[in-house]
Amino acid sequence: MGRDIAIDLGTANTLVYKQGEGIVFNEPTVVALNGSTGRVEAMGEPAWQMIGGRTGNVVAMRPLRHGVMTEFEITKQMLELVFRHVGASKFPKPRVLVSIPAASSGVERRAVEEAIADAGGRGVVLVEETLAAAIGAGLPIHEPIGNLVVDIGGGTSEMAVVSMGGVVSGRSVAIGGFDVDAAIQDHIKNIFGVSIGEKAAEQIKIAIGSAFPGAERRAAAVRGREIATGMPTEVQVTEEEIRQAISPPVMGIVDVARQCLAEAPPELTHDVLETGMFLTGGGGLLRGMDMLLSQECEVPVHLTEHPLETVVLGAGIMLEHLDDYRSSFQLVRRR
Repeated sequence: MGRDIAIDLGTANTLVYKQGEGIVFNEPTVVALNGSTGRVEAMGEPAWQMIGGRTGNVVAMRPLRHGVMTEFEITKQMLELVFRHVGASKFPKPRVLVSIPAASSGVERRAVEEAIADAGGRGVVLVEETLAAAIGAGLPIHEPIGNLVVDIGGGTSEMAVVSMGGVVSGRSVAIGGFDVDAAIQDHIKNIFGVSIGEKAAEQIKIAIGSAFPGAERRAAAVRGREIATGMPTEVQVTEEEIRQAISPPVMGIVDVARQCLAEAPPELTHDVLETGMFLTGGGGLLRGMDMLLSQECEVPVHLTEHPLETVVLGAGIMLEHLDDYRSSFQLVRRR
């Protein structure tokens, strides 16, 4: 049984694939931090339950923003907890393959490598998220045809035309699911004078959020705090007003996908027009996102089978066949 692991270290969720076992960890990328000691006391779902408030001297926070590690020491401690949870051995240390945003700078890439090495990993291999997503979606990326992948995450959205084992043209934008949540919060604050939390905004997005008009006319009630009085209150919101409220971040993602397709070599663009775009990531689950992308980019759009897990599944496939992939694909090996 292998001991090596692949990690999708996302702004919203952290997923781990263990060699020979599959996905063994899938939790929110949230930590519970002790305000006195600065130590991470919990991560994932237990910490997520604390977000937006304080429990004694413990505060919940996200150590990554827009796909970038903003708190190195906290991320390192979080990864130590993850390693412990998945049973990664200390002797010998596991090799680690980790997916990163294509637009990551050299400094950001080194920070990921160092955090994983300090947490207990070795032989860190970095792979671009879109390449891992393409493999996880089962696309024939080793062939001389173009495959367009759009991965909408919590903090960033990545688009790439993949062919012959590498990214031919790619785009990244610091817009994702959290920006959609923030747009819902702003709308309810500006229109109703009511403040709602991050979790409440996400629940509205899941319940009635949409990127494209549908046949149904749904509405939802949301509880929050009236800003003027500080009193709890409840307001009703409709699907149409939420769709209009989230349109700026949604169209920001769509525009970048269109640019990515326009910048691809003509022969690969022709392939994409035939085979279509492959949509993945949590943001791909927004109702009607596939239809909006199809209309705006004028290509068929296919939502991958497991949008939230596609990247880590692809990274896991690469991990299982690392030597083959290292010789024939554009991987970055770090020591």
